[in-house]
Formats: sequence, structure tokens, C-alpha cells
Amino acid sequence: MSALQAACDRQSWSKVDDRAPSREELLPLVAAAGRVADHSSLRPWRIIELRGADREVLGAAIAKAEGDQSPSVKPLRAPLLLAVVASYRKSEKVPRWEQEAVASGVAHVLSLLLDEAGWGVIWRTGHYTRTKAVAKAHGLGKNEELLGWLYVGGKPAGKGPGRRKPVDASALVTRMPEPDAPKKAKKPKKK
Repeated sequence: MSALQAACDRQSWSKVDDRAPSREELLPLVAAAGRVADHSSLRPWRIIELRGADREVLGAAIAKAEGDQSPSVKPLRAPLLLAVVASYRKSEKVPRWEQEAVASGVAHVLSLLLDEAGWGVIWRTGHYTRTKAVAKAHGLGKNEELLGWLYVGGKPAGKGPGRRKPVDASALVTRMPEPDAPKKAKKPKKK
């Protein structure tokens, strides 16, 4: 399958079954996703793999962040969660926003690769992604921020992905505005 076809076919799978790629299957996909454009090759990102009881720990952290008594069941919606972390590096050349864009690019390419490999994937976020309780549960450092999780599992038989509207590229790709025409110099008035 071509990269164009993989991108065109990508869909979010909000419901997945209990199958998940093994660590051995996952690592080459992460390595490939890490090839995104990365100014100065800082690699300002990392992925945290959550399986089994890790998801329950996350559920407790989400509950704490939201002030709930019961652990959140959201992390149990998929057998594998991949936490996408922007891991900012000191750089005179590469601003923080650009480093976050690299981490986001890794997440998107990884979701494409997982989908193309036959896995159901959805990128989930929430207001609690940047709370202290959730950061602590993930062991984030001082210069790190959680961007969300890729929920990964098997594509259930007989079920389709979520709906996705086609993109009208002609409405989104524009040209630079025409420069102002140079103004003609006024001729001095004759007296």
C-alpha cells in the first residue's frame, strides 16, 4: 500500500477488541514514525506503552485529576495505550512549539502505520492530559508534556471505523495574496 493510500484510508476506530500488537511488532513502527521532519534531530518525544494494569493506574490518575472517587474506565477501552509525550530539549534554533509539532507528527505517523498494519487506532486527549496526577502516573519529567494516547486494538469483525468526511483540498490550499501594485510617483505640479 502506498503512503497516499494509507493516508486516504485512515480512520479512527473508537471501538476495538482485546487483541494488540506485541512490543516486537510495535518497535519497528515507532522507529519508522520517528523519521518525521525533526529540525536539528532533537527527537523531542517519547512513547510510553501502557498495557494490563498500567491502564488501571491511569484510570486512577484521571479520577484524581477530575476529583472523582471511582477510577476512570476510559483507559480500559483498548488493550494497548501509547502515551505520546513531548519531551522538550534545550535549543537555540528549535522553539518549543516546533518540538511539540514533531511529537505530534510522530503520533500521527504512528497511527497511520498501526492502521496500515491492520490495527484499530484512535488518538484520544482530554483536559486531564496535562494535570499533575496524570503526569505523575506517567513519570513525566519537568520538560515533558503528555499530548494524549493512541488507543490500539484489533479491528472488530463486522464493524467499521467511525465516519469521516472527505477533505475538500481546493478549499484549504490557497495562494499568497497578490502584492500591492507599486504606486506611481506623483509628478510635481507645474506652476
